[in-house]
Amino acid sequence: PRAEAALAAVQAVAAEECIVTHVDCDLADFDSVRQAAAQVAAETKESGLDVLANNAGVMALADRATKDGYDIQMQTNHLSHFLLTRELHPALQKAVELRGEARIVNHSSFARNGPPGTKLTAENCKLYLGKNGGDLGGDGASMICGGARWVRYAYTKLANVCFTLALHDKLGDSGVKALCAAPGLVATELQATTARDGGMGSGTWFMRWSQSPEDGAVPLLHCCLSSAVSSGELWEPKGVTGPPVLKDPLEKVCLEADRDALWAASEAAVGEWDLDL
Repeated sequence: PRAEAALAAVQAVAAEECIVTHVDCDLADFDSVRQAAAQVAAETKESGLDVLANNAGVMALADRATKDGYDIQMQTNHLSHFLLTRELHPALQKAVELRGEARIVNHSSFARNGPPGTKLTAENCKLYLGKNGGDLGGDGASMICGGARWVRYAYTKLANVCFTLALHDKLGDSGVKALCAAPGLVATELQATTARDGGMGSGTWFMRWSQSPEDGAVPLLHCCLSSAVSSGELWEPKGVTGPPVLKDPLEKVCLEADRDALWAASEAAVGEWDLDL
């Protein structure tokens, strides 16, 4: 119902010549992602794909495995985006051939900083991106005290930034830009879903300082559409709310994340992607 409502809302305001469609895609199921990618690839075979916005995600869910055996958060928030991006890279290249540029935009969060000790090392890549769903620390729900639900979420959001930086390294001057956005504190269904799953152990009192979904979408739209961005950048509010600004420099936890290890662990999950152009 939510997807149908969103589709109808976009169709209602779209330009007359704009074709608005939907693609079924369950990010917790690699087969579903491959089917969705095949549909998009077929529909953009001639036109190319200008922007791939890897936006969908979940937060602080219980310690459980997907049907593929991976952590529900890591598969939804990163591994399936890695797979989708790999499958649609030819469509992005086609857009470059036709119009000179294409973009991959990943969606992170200030939660990427995580509790003390959050580091995307080679060892932690194997652990959190490996086939260890349901065996990654349990269901501690305290945001303040580093509950395991939130630790797993932090690693997914750190993976989003690390993936962006790895793409930037590998894409070079190919014309495909890799960017990352973070929305700040936003009142959306994300928090409601987490609360229903038992993940808001510290309460939702802090949401009184949140911004609207429309304002929270601005950093993502900026990375998708602005001419004033460059590959490898992260844009987010300066505080927890507000307009997007360039995060420069990136936090140490992002810059020290092991990009090669993240890439290798992602390939181990969904298959090889030799992107060294």
